[in-house]
Amino acid sequence: MRGWLPVFKKEMRLYFGSPVAYAVGTFFLFIAAFFFAPNFIQYADVSMRAAMQPQMGQSLNATESILRPLTYNMAVVLLFFIPMLTMRLFAEEKRSGTMELLLTYPLRDGEILAGKFLAALSLYASILALTLSYPITVAWFTRIEWGAVLTGYLGLLLVGAAFLSIGLFVSSTTENQIVAGFGTFGALLTLWLLGWFADSAQGTLRTVIQQAAIIEHMESFAKGVLDTKDLVYYLSVTAFALFLTLRSLESKRWRG
Repeated sequence: MRGWLPVFKKEMRLYFGSPVAYAVGTFFLFIAAFFFAPNFIQYADVSMRAAMQPQMGQSLNATESILRPLTYNMAVVLLFFIPMLTMRLFAEEKRSGTMELLLTYPLRDGEILAGKFLAALSLYASILALTLSYPITVAWFTRIEWGAVLTGYLGLLLVGAAFLSIGLFVSSTTENQIVAGFGTFGALLTLWLLGWFADSAQGTLRTVIQQAAIIEHMESFAKGVLDTKDLVYYLSVTAFALFLTLRSLESKRWRG
């Protein structure tokens, strides 16, 4: 099952041999900084005033005020960020004709899929790790709850894996990168908007829609709470989307 490794290496070379990894990484870090800076400055201002009025300082919590909103906002930014990482993976192979060549190699479809998925996940995890500079900056000035912060990052890793798997599936259904990018964004946005539709539903339907909404499950992680229900949800979405991608690759072999 080591056939995935050459595919993984090839994809990593393509990511870092083009402007994609650098442009997407810079974009994500800039947007994250955009959400981080205002809350950090406001917290610093309140902290200075609390130094003169000690009763104000009793309710100050850097994790709650700065890092929890940052975690949730970064999850929302992934709606725009992930399609840029996945739109090329299969669509470009199909457009350039290398997909047929790849399918003739002594590789199983699962190995091809694993190599591409792990490459995209590794790049995403690397960029996500760079954002740890924000909680480290806060921890330099005040005490933070590292357990809650790391739980939030676990949630970001899981929701990112789910988004990547959906992007891979969409990319496997077309040979146009633009269509793959917009298709992935549309699918992710639909799953995100389900949370809004739940507010207008009643009874069992409301519960079903709430459970299907993909961003709703990030709330517990952002609060530093590790809920098995949310963990199972993201792993299930990832597994199901990868299963559909595998079926899509197999259909390519049948059609020739």
